[in-house]
Amino acid sequence: MGSAQTVTTAATAGASGAAAGTDINAFMGTFATMPDATFLLTAASSNLLEIQAGQAAAQKAASADVKKFGQMMVDHHTKATQQMQAVATPLGVQPSQALMPIHQAMLDKVNSKSGKDFDEAYMDAMETAHAMDIAMFQVKSKGAETPAVQAFATKTLPMLESHRKMAGDLEKKVD
Repeated sequence: MGSAQTVTTAATAGASGAAAGTDINAFMGTFATMPDATFLLTAASSNLLEIQAGQAAAQKAASADVKKFGQMMVDHHTKATQQMQAVATPLGVQPSQALMPIHQAMLDKVNSKSGKDFDEAYMDAMETAHAMDIAMFQVKSKGAETPAVQAFATKTLPMLESHRKMAGDLEKKVD
């Protein structure tokens, strides 16, 4: 039963993700009615974006501050992924290791840059990603289908808000 639910959950999330495609506003418009399983799959994809982009930043950023921020994203979002997995597994939700189209487009844009242009694109992407995450996590912190998802969203929100502020401050320095 668990694997059938996992497949159905992944298919549902894929369909809603595909409908939103790479349009950020359309994607964010799905948050208010997003089922918990889709929220967890979307959060997993966002974590993966922030880990992969952070790894790239730690290696190829021109600014030492951007490299440091990138490594922090890897560390914090790896931990957040582990915490999310502890909530997802009992619900039969198995996140994919592939990025959703919205997150893949953001990563591709960042990875196409180098030097100072990379730093600017990376910090812009981190501001956008964290703004999207905050909007999504705020919805679930106020009302999720399951108490475990609501508690996870509530607990994670302050970290995301802190990341967005740091990204905004650093983005101003590299622009």
